[in-house]
Amino acid sequence: MTDVLYRWPEAAKFGRRVPKEKFYEHGAVNTAVREKFVSELERITWAYKLAESTINLPATSAVPEVQVFTLEAKTDDISEATLTAIDKAVLFPIIFEITRSIAVRPEVRTVAAHKQLGAGTPKLSAYYSTAWQPEDAQRHPLPTAINLPALYAALLQPLMPITTRPGEEMSDVADRLATVRKLEREIAALERKLRAEPQLNRKIELRRTLKTKHHELEQQR
Repeated sequence: MTDVLYRWPEAAKFGRRVPKEKFYEHGAVNTAVREKFVSELERITWAYKLAESTINLPATSAVPEVQVFTLEAKTDDISEATLTAIDKAVLFPIIFEITRSIAVRPEVRTVAAHKQLGAGTPKLSAYYSTAWQPEDAQRHPLPTAINLPALYAALLQPLMPITTRPGEEMSDVADRLATVRKLEREIAALERKLRAEPQLNRKIELRRTLKTKHHELEQQR
């Protein structure tokens, strides 16, 4: 994971505030999530539209555009439930920038899920994020890319805690990361069992299983 903030192109600036009610209209926002919208979100801004018409990179049906949304938090953060509701309502990949002002200096973090478009509701991976950074931190130019899918992959890569392998599709990276997180949970559970297990033969068996799981984890990273 790399804590990169991008300098979004001026030509792609959209700058349109989006009322929360727009997301309620899609019907995917239940009462609990509406309450999160109210308690967590100060403002939603559709900040930039990365498209063929704005940054001159060819689009595909998989990535027709990439949107950048700025979410101003009322408190210390915005939950994944809120991000998911917004993501599922917008039929384009989204890069979120969440801002907050609870510290001495306003802070920002970049967060996104890999979104696969298709018939019906988009398929979302887990969310990946940078750490919080000062809002006025140095910003970097967009990664070099030959088309919008390549740009989208390059924008997601710094958020991920694993490295993309040569020739690997971003959907495969997301699947591999899901496997990594599953293995990490299994290892943590096994370590708890090992600490509590009084029988020597059972401890030996648990250590053997742990060694196998650690090896599987290294293969996925």
